[in-house]
Amino acid sequence: MATIRTSFAVALGKAAGRFSRSVGAGGGTTLPGAIARRLDPQVLRSLSAGLPHGVLLCAGTNGKTTTTRMIAEILRAHGERVLHNRAGANLIAGLTSTALADADWLARPRTTIGLFETDEAALPQAITETQPRLVLIHNLFRDQLDRYGEIDTIAGAWRAALAVLPADAWVVLNADDPAVADLGRDLTAQVLYYGLDDANQASGAAAHIADSQFCRRCGHRFAYALAFYAHIGHYTCPQCGNRRPEPQVRLIRLDLQGTTGSRLYLSYPGGAIEIDLPLPGLYNALNGLAAFSIAHVLGIPPATARAALERFSAAFGRIERLTAGPAGAPLLIALIKNPVGASETVRMLTAGVAAESAELHLMIAINDKYADGTDVSWLWDADFEALAGRVASVVVGGTRAEDMAVRLKYAGLAVEHLTVISELPGAIDRALKSLPAGATLYILPTYTAMLELRAELVRRSWARPFWEE
Repeated sequence: MATIRTSFAVALGKAAGRFSRSVGAGGGTTLPGAIARRLDPQVLRSLSAGLPHGVLLCAGTNGKTTTTRMIAEILRAHGERVLHNRAGANLIAGLTSTALADADWLARPRTTIGLFETDEAALPQAITETQPRLVLIHNLFRDQLDRYGEIDTIAGAWRAALAVLPADAWVVLNADDPAVADLGRDLTAQVLYYGLDDANQASGAAAHIADSQFCRRCGHRFAYALAFYAHIGHYTCPQCGNRRPEPQVRLIRLDLQGTTGSRLYLSYPGGAIEIDLPLPGLYNALNGLAAFSIAHVLGIPPATARAALERFSAAFGRIERLTAGPAGAPLLIALIKNPVGASETVRMLTAGVAAESAELHLMIAINDKYADGTDVSWLWDADFEALAGRVASVVVGGTRAEDMAVRLKYAGLAVEHLTVISELPGAIDRALKSLPAGATLYILPTYTAMLELRAELVRRSWARPFWEE
């Protein structure tokens, strides 16, 4: 039963959200939670406790928004009414805002289960306040060092938070990420691992930006039998024998289909299944693997999970397909925010155009605002060299457009194919002007640049506000 204080905090927070949307100040994804928490710091804890089927948390550096949306689709297909921070507000105030929006005016939830994607630094507090029945940790890469610090700092905070989970809780971990897999040691909670077993995907791409190269038990450098990208792969410590744990849910074969999708062949305890995922790229296949693993832990029938994944559409800005006007050019927006994510996006695009014997037309928008990370030196670690010889035109924009232009020159892109326009509306216009009929414009923005771009596309009626999707 909610207290009067909690009910008042919910009412005021909901009113703030409605006001924010009514005056066009935003989707009300953060402000309501911040206001409610000032009145009742325990409001998220109270609202989470009222959910009949508990809370699921999803964390990781890359892919958590897409993976969480996949899980949400699976849960809905299974008959759950899902409380989900779909707009991506993943700090504690955002989680609280989501819970407020779901509750009635007496602070009673209308949904059956909570599903939150969670910022890396916010995960420990989210665990404390929501008392989740399941935590998924997808991966851990270097990202926004000015905000998070080194990955060992994040991993240590995660380990301490997971240690308090009870025996009836589940922790689902990526076996192929050494920093993540090691979190499963000595937990009271039950642990399930998932992993990629297809050796054909072991290109070793972006190995120079591997963050977890050393054993957390003895400090020796890992040896890799298979390296998929960065530090993701099949690893063993030659000194102490620490190795990749055997995953219970496996992606045993992956057929990538350019920029359109992929076919996944999965095995799990008791069976196997094939899934046609309508999202391209290795990293999206791993997102699908993680989501299917959650379905397995929750006892959701595999056929239900497959059907949900096969009709899935991407989150805004994450392999989002739009059209520039009623009969305009096709656009594909793919968020980039750190070396690994950018490298894998480039890998997906270059593989796609190579299969189609085509050239890429790009717009890259780089900002250095707080939510992006103010240090853009990560651009030099990303594998933009793979674009050389594959690009017909590229327009760079954003607050650090000039830095991106220099990076592309050093990556080997022809200067005559490169245009710098810092203001994003002008950059969009220039990129579309040089786009041949029938070609797709691939837009690669950082986080705040993606929000600014979408706001411009909404202004032009080429997209809907993300809170309406």
